[in-house]
Amino acid sequence: MQRQGPAPVTGSGVPPQPSATDREAEDREAEDREARDRTAGDPAAGPREATRTAGDPVAGPREATEQAPRERAAAPRGRFATALRSPDALNLVPLVVAGVLWLWALPGIDFRSMDEFGLIDRFPLTFYAALVVLTCGFVITLRRAGTAPLWPATYCAAMLVALKAPPAILYDTVRYAWASKHDAIISRLLDQGTVHPGTELSGGMSAYDQWPGFFSLDAALVRAFGVDAAASFINWAPVALGLLTVPVLILVYRTFSDDWRLVWTGVWIFQLANWVGQDYLSPQGFSYLLYLTVFAVVVRHFVLPGSAGTLRDRATLDPAAAAVPPPTTTRQRAVAVLFLVPIIATINASHQLTPVMLCASLFALCLTRRYRNLGLLAVTGLIMLVWNLTMGRELFLDTLGTLREKAGDLLGNSRPGFAGDPTGPGPELVGSANILMVLALGGLAAAAVLLRRRLVRSALPLLLTAAAPLPMFAVNDYGGEMIFRVYLFGLPGAAFFAAAALVPAVGAASRAATIARRTATVALPLTLVAMLAGFLPSYYGKEGMHYAPPGETALTRRAFDRAPEGALILAATGAFADSYYRYDHYERWFFTEQEVDENLRMLKDPAGYLAGGIPAGRPAYVILTPTQGEAVIGEGYLPEGGFDRLGTALKASPLFAVVEESRYGLVLRYRPTTTG
Repeated sequence: MQRQGPAPVTGSGVPPQPSATDREAEDREAEDREARDRTAGDPAAGPREATRTAGDPVAGPREATEQAPRERAAAPRGRFATALRSPDALNLVPLVVAGVLWLWALPGIDFRSMDEFGLIDRFPLTFYAALVVLTCGFVITLRRAGTAPLWPATYCAAMLVALKAPPAILYDTVRYAWASKHDAIISRLLDQGTVHPGTELSGGMSAYDQWPGFFSLDAALVRAFGVDAAASFINWAPVALGLLTVPVLILVYRTFSDDWRLVWTGVWIFQLANWVGQDYLSPQGFSYLLYLTVFAVVVRHFVLPGSAGTLRDRATLDPAAAAVPPPTTTRQRAVAVLFLVPIIATINASHQLTPVMLCASLFALCLTRRYRNLGLLAVTGLIMLVWNLTMGRELFLDTLGTLREKAGDLLGNSRPGFAGDPTGPGPELVGSANILMVLALGGLAAAAVLLRRRLVRSALPLLLTAAAPLPMFAVNDYGGEMIFRVYLFGLPGAAFFAAAALVPAVGAASRAATIARRTATVALPLTLVAMLAGFLPSYYGKEGMHYAPPGETALTRRAFDRAPEGALILAATGAFADSYYRYDHYERWFFTEQEVDENLRMLKDPAGYLAGGIPAGRPAYVILTPTQGEAVIGEGYLPEGGFDRLGTALKASPLFAVVEESRYGLVLRYRPTTTG
């Protein structure tokens, strides 16, 4: 081969320009290289395209020029098709579809005409479809939960909003009677600027001045937001508290598992199983978040040196289990205690029961060698005792007085807070859904405990704290609420093990492990959809007694404002909006909140029964509203039709005069001097 020398230089010093033939050859060579590169980079390019562009040496410059725009136009389409086939697009599509369906469904939720099934038969089909699509999308994201955890996190947040935001968006009044009660407490605190722990108020309302931490925080939020009252944001509390709980749960679950699929499934199940309704704007909801925060810090930063044993050896652990966190020194744990003291003090300043549950959980952790921190348990117990003997002394002593009657009554203390059996298909559906949800969660958790022994060994603290609230049944009934509180505090551990039953370990090669993985492919989505079906009636099945139209709240407030200072206000139950409006100016008597047998006697002569309970010379008014009717039937205080009989009898009696009557309710004034 002849070696080519330097290009000759002309007299002007400029190299000679290539001829037209040379330029055409260079253009064809460049196009051939581009076609070969494009074909190699696009697996979808067909053989015809490759032959035409890269393998045809006779393709002329005109044909190449005409083909180039077509190839440039096809390139974006190819990129778009590739993007649609990407894992991120597969995760995004269900989210977008569910969002569109959910937004489309919102205007069709006829919440103003709720009947005995609450919102269950008022949600349109598109709403239910959106929830199912979200569930399917979440299951898809679990395939890449370890490398793309943002997607399951997004789906968890989306499901939380989809489940609990409709009342916040749609309702034009405060949802839930107890939330309106807390709004009244916050308004009083804002109006008076201080609490009165020594002032005696009827209906046990003094306790809210003795545990004012949560209400002081909300009063500060009202000032910070520049709104008139907490009612402006109160319906958003379930969404806000739920979103704040998710990262704390992740910290707890990641302490015991390295498998992101298990972690996110546990969070998802926790959301579906949290139907007990304690996530509204309440001291319990706020204190529960702080309780989980304390628990997360303890399990991650209070490991004693030399206590892990073989629990850091991967060969002895379940494939999904995480090794025990690094041990901490005495000084580090002391610093952590100083960090936790303000949180524990805030819990004690906000709620009566949560500190007891926290002490029970810390005691359960001491049963393991890993977390035998008696100092933290002593500090927590001391803070609780100091508060109960100072600010909360009166209620604390009253509670101690009831222990003789309640202690040891396991059946009575574990009974739901109903006077009798709920009547009607709606309340009965809610009761059945509650039982099925508890059985499903407990059954899944028990299956994991039996089948995944090595995971139980490493996550034993979660199992112990899930069981720690159970002894509370032997102490008190907490006003018929103990069964729900025990369930709530045992829920984080139960949800984790329920998820472990549905998400088999990765890496095991045995035949049983292969069968478990194949079974989980079907069992996981079906179980999550079934739990979703149980959540909806449990959470929204009694919505008829949780939503009161503006006309009803206006009627209630007019009745209170009409009554003179110190009057006695009678109502069938306190479960109606604004039942505690200006609660420090009046006394209240919710006359059906007693044993069913006593209510049956009351229905024989309602006017005479109520008149017999009104002190002489005391002005008294009776308020009966539709939400009260829903409540007394749904909670079993009165038999079916009993509320209507009650109103009819009072209107017919000469002892009571009708002050106001409309479809929003009935207000009567007691007039003892009137004769037949």
